Amino acid sequence: MLYIELENSRVPALGFGTWKLRDREARTAIADALDLGYRHIDTAQIYENEAEVGAGIADADVDRDDIFLTTKVWPSNFAYRKLVASTEESLRKLKTEVVDLLLLHWPNDEVELEESLDALQEVQHAGKTRHIGVSNFPPSLLRRALDIAPGLVNNQVEYHPHLSQETLLDVVRERGLFLTSYSPIAHGTVFDESVVQEIAEAHGKGPAQVVLRWHLQQDRVAAIPKAASAEHRRANFDIFDFELSDDEMQRIHGLARDDGRMVDPDFAPDWED
Repeated sequence: MLYIELENSRVPALGFGTWKLRDREARTAIADALDLGYRHIDTAQIYENEAEVGAGIADADVDRDDIFLTTKVWPSNFAYRKLVASTEESLRKLKTEVVDLLLLHWPNDEVELEESLDALQEVQHAGKTRHIGVSNFPPSLLRRALDIAPGLVNNQVEYHPHLSQETLLDVVRERGLFLTSYSPIAHGTVFDESVVQEIAEAHGKGPAQVVLRWHLQQDRVAAIPKAASAEHRRANFDIFDFELSDDEMQRIHGLARDDGRMVDPDFAPDWED
């Protein structure tokens, strides 16, 4: 396993995402992922699966202290009291007294950023989360958030070979954060790229394994692929026995394109800001 070092914590660079996993499928997938060796689990209030994630963790024969667990607060809970109360609810569902990382899921113009970050810091000071961060924050908004709460350690965003995050990564590395890539394989669309196919063939690996390895070889980058099938969970974890060359890394970086963003809801921020 590769790790990202934080103060008092090590974050497994490869995590397991749970978006769209529900009910028994979510519980089974979590337990199986942990049995396979995953030690970084990502969920969110809006995923409506925190209870199943907690149950899956309880089912697995893995000590809770060995798991880096992330959840995210939905924007409707960003007001101070709502954020504190909803975090307590998340902890109850997850069957844990503390999460390792708590994020603001999307920017919310209807609540002052200072209020949300004050609440996030209060939850941290109360021992309910070890680390705090944000998600889907473009570079300028991340800098503003860091001015308010210098203790932020993470920004979770869409990142894959079709979508460059170079500017955001500059801020992340400059300020000692790490970036978590969601949709890291671009819903499989990058598998058709001849560059990815050629590199995969050269290493005797699949395209998804190559793309995930590309993420993990970048400084301060973690990736959280979701895999509903046991076969894909195993394949995604089998990426620690090979290494991409500098040339291969650059060839994959070269796949970035202007229309590469896949997640852009109506309430999204100005990504170029």
